Amino acid sequence: MKRTKSQQWDALSDYLALRRDEILLAWRRAAITDPAQTTAHSLTQGQFIDHIPQVLDAFEQKLRSRPGGTEAQSAEIEKKKEEVKHGLHRWQQGYRLQELMHEWGHFQLCLFDEVEMFAAANPDFERRSLAEANRQIITLVNDAISESTGQYERLQKAEAAGRVGDLERAVARVNAIERRRATLIHQAVHDLRGNVQSVSTAAQILRESDIAETERVEFATLVEQGVQAVSTMLTDLMDLARLEAGLERREITLFDAAALVSELCNVDRPIARERGLFLKVEGPAQLSVSGDSGKVRRLLQNLVLNALKYTVTGGVIVSWGEEKANWWLMVKDTGPGVLSGPGAPMAVGLKEATASARESDEKAAEQKGESSHVLTSPPGASTTVLPTHQQGGEGIGLSIVKRLCELLDASLELASAAQSGSTFRIVFPRKYPTPPLER
Repeated sequence: MKRTKSQQWDALSDYLALRRDEILLAWRRAAITDPAQTTAHSLTQGQFIDHIPQVLDAFEQKLRSRPGGTEAQSAEIEKKKEEVKHGLHRWQQGYRLQELMHEWGHFQLCLFDEVEMFAAANPDFERRSLAEANRQIITLVNDAISESTGQYERLQKAEAAGRVGDLERAVARVNAIERRRATLIHQAVHDLRGNVQSVSTAAQILRESDIAETERVEFATLVEQGVQAVSTMLTDLMDLARLEAGLERREITLFDAAALVSELCNVDRPIARERGLFLKVEGPAQLSVSGDSGKVRRLLQNLVLNALKYTVTGGVIVSWGEEKANWWLMVKDTGPGVLSGPGAPMAVGLKEATASARESDEKAAEQKGESSHVLTSPPGASTTVLPTHQQGGEGIGLSIVKRLCELLDASLELASAAQSGSTFRIVFPRKYPTPPLER
């Protein structure tokens, strides 16, 4: 007896649900064997699958509800929500946009293959229904790419906003120094009782013997601060420009992560003591990993110095360890937290992405009777606003950390609250493909 069109759609939906595990495994195999996708190698099965089961649930519900119906529209809304979460999570995991596009392409081909297998095994499945099923798959992937790239655009704008904020604050600081310099010049000229007719540079003022020593010291300090601020900003911008231009390459070797972290923290400990803070290390005595030790050092140094900079009381704990096929670094401070507000647009995106990663990882871990290791947002994290005086340094510094994570196929997680400070966790692959793929 020939099935009705509704029964045909139900049968296809049942078939896709039954073949769910095979579809996801085939999709992962295609991604891992694609030389253009390097980040997938560092993800567990659960991390890779992410929110895609929920996307497939909504897609199958849409087929059962007949495309175009009211229930199908509800399923479409749910599907897009999960696609947004997937795009956000992939950004947090260090995916490049090209990798994400390739990934969706492989997903589409896997679904095409399954529908063709179903049609071959069910001769009564009409050609028009087959064509419509393929059209729905194309629509699914097209929407997914649109939602994912939309997330990238939003987060890239957040990064750019953070950089603009940093630059504006740097310019404001230089302008303030310039105003103070002009005041000192005016005072110095007055004190010299007309002996100096015109003063045009800081060097000329500092050479004058009649200037009070306190003013000379203050003036020299302001000039030094201004030069240092601009120099630091230019160095950061140059580092970021090199990373974004693809001029940096990872150099994979074996190294002891425990020794690297301990050495770096020993170098930074005097800075902590000078500020009245502690800098502790926690982790196994030895941890042999494969990676780029130089870039791991740069990444960690950036996070540690930033944590020390914004922590007023207490201190910073740097820890490390291994987790299945990965290893991780964690920098936890007792500062005011980097949460929300105009000075922390990228931090907000990272917190949102970490929450999304936690949601999908918990589901995957629960199926295996395990627990998720992704950072959990502490109580009160959603209500705290970053103080204005703590908003500087978020844009460029955090963008550099994010770009280094992308280069190293590492996930970057953030949990933060005013009551407990901020915690950054970076998860690296324990090993990289051999030979290592260029990024």
